[in-house]
Amino acid sequence: MPVFRLPDDELVFPHPELADPNGMLAVGGDLSADRLLLAYEWGIFPWFNPGEPILWWSPDPRFVLFPDELKIAKSMRPYFNQRKFTVSFDERFESVVRACQQQQRNGQGGGTWITEDMVEAYYRLYESGYAHSVEVWQGKALVGGLYGVALGKIFFGESMFAAVSNASKFGFITLVQYLQKVGFRLVDCQQQTRHLGSLGARAIDRQLFLDYLTQNREETTHVGHWTLPTAH
Repeated sequence: MPVFRLPDDELVFPHPELADPNGMLAVGGDLSADRLLLAYEWGIFPWFNPGEPILWWSPDPRFVLFPDELKIAKSMRPYFNQRKFTVSFDERFESVVRACQQQQRNGQGGGTWITEDMVEAYYRLYESGYAHSVEVWQGKALVGGLYGVALGKIFFGESMFAAVSNASKFGFITLVQYLQKVGFRLVDCQQQTRHLGSLGARAIDRQLFLDYLTQNREETTHVGHWTLPTAH
């Protein structure tokens, strides 16, 4: 299948089902807030390396977590029982994104796909009240976290980091428990990882994912910064 080139003067994407077998759908366009929000509404996300044009993806299958399927390993229970970390929402968004940018990952030198343009683009979404961060603290040190975009009742995860063992898991579990309480139906994890699989995420057919997105367009998006109501 061809990869579509996006026009510069129109906010439009090809249908996600037209992605190539690897999930690549389109190239070009920009990272404006309006284009990013349209992309997420259709389950499309940007992912590209420095020096490359903007690449847009819609993989099949899609890796997701249904909040009521969250798995908390026994090894994590002492972290919560003993309150080894504390968690906040939307207090240090840029710090979380930049920590994700610098995170060492298997098979690459770091999170280099989070370009400076990406940092700026998601910070604009954060300022607009659509992007959110989870900060995990050990004392006054930021030791883990994640960020993503919320539309309706779906949270679209982008990246996470951990400076100490289990910090990102602690933050992710806290986020999913919060999302359960406020009625979210789905967490989009984009692509499969063992880390997220251990927490209950699983692959679903892209068409089923698109069906959830269609239903989600009827939901109201709570725009604004989040506050975690209870300490963990």
